[in-house]
Amino acid sequence: MAGEEESDKKGFKVLGILDIQNTPCAREALLHGSGGSLAAGLLHFLATSRVKRSFDIGFAGFMLTTLGSWFYCRITNAKLRMQQRLIQDGIKNKVMYEGTSLDTVSKPKEQEPCTSCP
Repeated sequence: MAGEEESDKKGFKVLGILDIQNTPCAREALLHGSGGSLAAGLLHFLATSRVKRSFDIGFAGFMLTTLGSWFYCRITNAKLRMQQRLIQDGIKNKVMYEGTSLDTVSKPKEQEPCTSCP
């Protein structure tokens, strides 16, 4: 049973380095890169009919699209983690200071005497 669990945890590795299953944004970046490569290479080939140059353009499209998608996804995830950390700290402080004199959100308001009341 333990051998099966270990084999399930192994992901698909690209070039023996990048574990796609366990690396955030890797799968999406490679899929975007392959689409960008196909589009750039095919469009250049249809426009010029030069095979080698179209392959070079396709490879450059793959690299640029993959890296662009990878960095965009990583930056978005970092911003999301930072926002989650701020919210967690705020909730922790809310629970800790609720009902004390340090609570800045819900201070009890003093009621003003009603002058028009009977």
